[in-house]
Amino acid sequence: MFSNIKSMIRDEEGATMVEYGLLVALIAMVALVGVTTLGSNLKSLYSTVAGSV
Repeated sequence: MFSNIKSMIRDEEGATMVEYGLLVALIAMVALVGVTTLGSNLKSLYSTVAGSV
């Protein structure tokens, strides 16, 4: 019984899943910020081009 409890305490599978979840969330946030920034820059560029035409 004690060996089962020790193995459950040392099991890091749950911690690994949490780390992967945090990594995916971080990647998603970086992608969202990048797309938002790129969209704003493109909108500004198109507005400038449309104004000069």
